[in-house]
Order: sequence, then structure tokens, then C-alpha cells
Amino acid sequence: MIPSSVRIFVCLQPQDMRRSFDMLALAAQQTVGVDPRGGAMFVFTNRRRSQLKVLWWDHNGYCLLYKRLHRALFRPPDPQEPGEPSVQIDRAVLGELLAGVATARRRADPA
Repeated sequence: MIPSSVRIFVCLQPQDMRRSFDMLALAAQQTVGVDPRGGAMFVFTNRRRSQLKVLWWDHNGYCLLYKRLHRALFRPPDPQEPGEPSVQIDRAVLGELLAGVATARRRADPA
């Protein structure tokens, strides 16, 4: 369970999902302007919005949650103002984001 005092930021710029702890922490600091060791959570998606990583600092090290969807996409919230690099959300919106949105199945091309 995530305490209600934890701030959660969604970085709206797509990230390379090969990035790990340190590079995502750097992206969080540069994009959001918040110290990644300050207790906040940072959510990143790839360009296709099929993969998501959540990074947070837990007392003495980074934690990383990685989720890849099949036949669904992550739908980050829209920014408050156009051009914003990130948006702050609450725990409920994070839960909705992690659930993803189902996409239509592709039909096989007729031969």
C-alpha cells in the first residue's frame, strides 16, 4: 500500500525501457525537477505505451516496478497545461494507469 503522503509523478516524455535505476532517476530529476531520493514515485512509459516502469527510493535504495501489457495500453493522464513534461497524480489514478486500457485484437490478414 502506498501512503497518501507519497507524491506520484507521471513523466509524459516516452523513455527507453532499457533504462534502469540510475538513468530513470536522472530522467526524473531532469524532467520533473524533484530529487528522486525524496520519497516520490516516478512513472515512465515507452513510446508505444505498452510498457511502464515505476521508480521510487526506499530508505536505502531504488525500487523498480516493470509492467508490460499484452493487448492493452497504458493511458497516462493529460497534462494540466500543454507542453508540461510531467503530471502529478494520486494513488487511485496510479491504480487505473497500472490496469491499462484494452485494445482491439488485430485480425489476421486474409490470404
